[in-house]
Amino acid sequence: MLRDLVLGQYVPLDSAVHRLDARTKILLTLIYSVAVFVLPTLPAVALAGLPVVLGTAFSRLSPAYLVRGLKPLWLLVVFTFLMHLFTPGQVLVTCGPFSVTLEGVSQGLLVALRLVWLVTVASLLTLTTSPIALTDGLERLLAPAKAVKVPVHELAMMTTIALRFVPTLLEETEKIMKAQTARGADFESRSLIRRVRSVVPLLVPLLFSAFRRAEELAMAMEARCYRGGVGRTSFREAYMGKTDWGVLGAGGGFLILAVVWRWGG
Repeated sequence: MLRDLVLGQYVPLDSAVHRLDARTKILLTLIYSVAVFVLPTLPAVALAGLPVVLGTAFSRLSPAYLVRGLKPLWLLVVFTFLMHLFTPGQVLVTCGPFSVTLEGVSQGLLVALRLVWLVTVASLLTLTTSPIALTDGLERLLAPAKAVKVPVHELAMMTTIALRFVPTLLEETEKIMKAQTARGADFESRSLIRRVRSVVPLLVPLLFSAFRRAEELAMAMEARCYRGGVGRTSFREAYMGKTDWGVLGAGGGFLILAVVWRWGG
């Protein structure tokens, strides 16, 4: 299941989405996230999946990437759905002291679907944006904060490194799990207590591996004379063309439509 997590991975393809400026894709992700939470009803949130479908089609990515990326989160999605089933309202089913209501089912589906769309659009961002482009895009978007002495470059670099370390650490975790399974560890037990106990010995080698990789990365950056963002230039200067502004305009229109839908009746 760990290998199914796609957040933080990058798939190099020649597509319309890949060619968009990183700033455009970051802003679109933020706009979409706000719009999904603004939309008030289940049909509206269901229709909000249309931009995700279009983005996947234009990115030329296999939908299997995004579906696979949701597998590690299915427990969270199901738990989120179940937590809302008992919202007061029209009773559908009664089981002892608990009553499942129509409003609870609707609210549970609404929140679960929002979570699915947010994870999917975040995965689409990292799958279509290289780490370097993502770092540059974040730095340029946060550039106004430099006026108040915010270390923008360092923040952007740390965010990107954290995202890129997700698949690396998951791969390392899977290797450790396989090695411990060969030595008798049981990670598939139905007993929750046994599974928790088997995870504890996994944490120590994983922490050592994480610190080792961090040290190797720091040494590699120092060997290449990395000294932060001061005076650094880019080999390829990013710019936002007509397509970027057009897509951002469409994203802004989507957000306005969501606001009108919620508060305009």
